[in-house]
Amino acid sequence: MPSRTSPTSRTSRIFRIGQIVPSSNVTMETEVPAILRARQSLVPDEAFTFHSSRMRMTHVTPEQLKAMDADSDRCAVELSDARVDVLGYACLVAIMSMGLGYHRAAQERLHLRTAENGGPAPVVTSAGALVHGLHTLDAKKIVLLAPYMRPLTRTVVDYLGHEGIEVLDHRALEIPDNLDVAAHDPARLPGLARALEYTEADAVVLSACVQMPSLSAIEEAEQLLGKPVVSAAVCTAHQMLRALDLEAVAPGAGHLLSGAHARTPLPQ
Repeated sequence: MPSRTSPTSRTSRIFRIGQIVPSSNVTMETEVPAILRARQSLVPDEAFTFHSSRMRMTHVTPEQLKAMDADSDRCAVELSDARVDVLGYACLVAIMSMGLGYHRAAQERLHLRTAENGGPAPVVTSAGALVHGLHTLDAKKIVLLAPYMRPLTRTVVDYLGHEGIEVLDHRALEIPDNLDVAAHDPARLPGLARALEYTEADAVVLSACVQMPSLSAIEEAEQLLGKPVVSAAVCTAHQMLRALDLEAVAPGAGHLLSGAHARTPLPQ
């Protein structure tokens, strides 16, 4: 995987992280960088820079999600102009609302756009990353929290079910405005998760949305619930690192990035 040498150190490798984000998303550009920069405390000879391109979306409705997804090709081309090393599509429900298994088609199409522009880069979607992260944990039964309205949350539940992951219980927080989603207090999430029927679950999804902050609550929730706890953002960071052929490990982000799954193969 391409990397660049820092001008101040011949041993530092710099990786360019590209993200396609909804225009109103203010969380993915904080949580993914926080995870990867925390990793630098373990691997100081690596560094990451972060580059985004935005798709217009303010309310999480099927109509806006469809229009936004149609704009993702433009974003992939723009990011490939910067010769990013990996590209993340940072809207889980936009992918899932386009049909069962759609993350595979989106990843293939957006990768093709980068290749056509002379800057081929692997593509990770937060939807596909959540699926892959749960399979990595061998989580066949889960519970989850989502900020969406009930019909879109049901879309997420059905999508995961199609991927062989049974959702035993879930809660839709029904927050329609995307900026309000970002303002939701992550300190509330462990308690909300504890109210779910999680006893038989293999894992807990604390945030099935990359806009709803949860990183600061992941490890607290793991201690409270006694289960592996992930979020869409944590799973995206895990798969990005694997796409870069780096060990998927970072402190403070829960079991998935603890090192136990540092060399998990990417899905074929």
